[in-house]
Amino acid sequence: MCRSRALTAHDGGMAENDVRVSAGLVIPAAELSWRFSRSSGPGGQGVNTADSRVELMWDAGASTVLSPVQRERLIDRLGSRLVDGVLTIAASEHRAQLRNRDAARARLAALVAEAVRPPAPPRRATKPTRGSTERRLQAKQRRTDVKRMRQRPSD
Repeated sequence: MCRSRALTAHDGGMAENDVRVSAGLVIPAAELSWRFSRSSGPGGQGVNTADSRVELMWDAGASTVLSPVQRERLIDRLGSRLVDGVLTIAASEHRAQLRNRDAARARLAALVAEAVRPPAPPRRATKPTRGSTERRLQAKQRRTDVKRMRQRPSD
């Protein structure tokens, strides 16, 4: 028994159910769709009736909040997880549906934030300092001396 329902945002500002990815990126609740089903795992006597497992679906390909660059990065980095441009996140680690919803929102925010993050700047090659080179050579010389002292004396 599965139910689907899209949560809608109220007008003005960030709604309670919106997902804040970063300071400049908020996924509105209207772009999210939820599906609830029975969870395997903890639940006690209520496990037979409670739909505590949550599936959060977000159509990243058709999202209006992503810039073209962000969308390209997201599709490139999360391509294996997207099915027809839709990212699906399942959460069933908690007994309560509300906590699973929060967990799914948090996981979506972390996943999207990591995917749209700009790439790190390339490493600039530098040469070792004179001091570090001298220290390395002195350490090698010490090891050499130690090993030489361990040898049997030669006549």
